[in-house]
Formats: sequence, C-alpha cells, structure tokens
Amino acid sequence: MKKLQFIFLIILMSGCSVFMAAKQPDAKNVELFKIGTPRSMLLAEFGLPMVSEIRNGKKIEIFKFVQGYSSGAKAGRAVFHGVADVLTLGLWEVVGTPTEGVFNGNELVFEVSYDENDRIDQVIALKKG
Repeated sequence: MKKLQFIFLIILMSGCSVFMAAKQPDAKNVELFKIGTPRSMLLAEFGLPMVSEIRNGKKIEIFKFVQGYSSGAKAGRAVFHGVADVLTLGLWEVVGTPTEGVFNGNELVFEVSYDENDRIDQVIALKKG
C-alpha cells in the first residue's frame, strides 16, 4: 500500500512541465504570407490583424502572433517530461518547468499589402523569431 501511495505522490508532483508542453501555442502556416494569398485565408489562419489601415490608397495590415509547435512536437515533449518525472521521482520539474517557460514559441510580425482583389501583393517580415 505504501508503494502505491508513493507512486501516486510522484504522479501528482509531476505535471507542470508536462502540462506546459501540451499547452504550448499551435504552429501557424506562415507559408500563407506570400504574394497572391487571399486576405480571407490570412484571417482564417491568424485572426484579425493588429493594425488595418489604408496607406496611399492600399490596404495595409500587420499581423502579430506567436509561432508555436505541431501537435506531434507538443505531445512528444509532454511524454518526455512525464517519463523524466517518473524516472527522477519528480526532480525533473526543477529543469523541465523553466525549460518549457523559455521554449514557448516565437513572436512573429508581418506587414502585408493587398491588391484590388484583396490578395497579397507585398509582404514585409517586421519581426522573425
């Protein structure tokens, strides 16, 4: 019975890094930031732009977002943290939790302008993680 309680305690102690890895931001399709992409596709993938304005008769928008990780990468990281927690009796959290805090995606910012058909005609990467 003591052994079962000990294992349960280890499972409860582990989890911060596991949870953080699983909750990292999702990967976005940055390949959409190219000439010819319809505005509607950008809105569907990235949501509303941070800035939307008309400059010299052209619609200009700025998209800001955090580029995250694929589902497979997030799951793999979570499994790794879980196994490491069990093997180290929870001590892995000292390393795993700060690591997940650092590797939480990269902030990207793109400025796009559109032609008369609301298709991208210019892309400028303002911040590339």
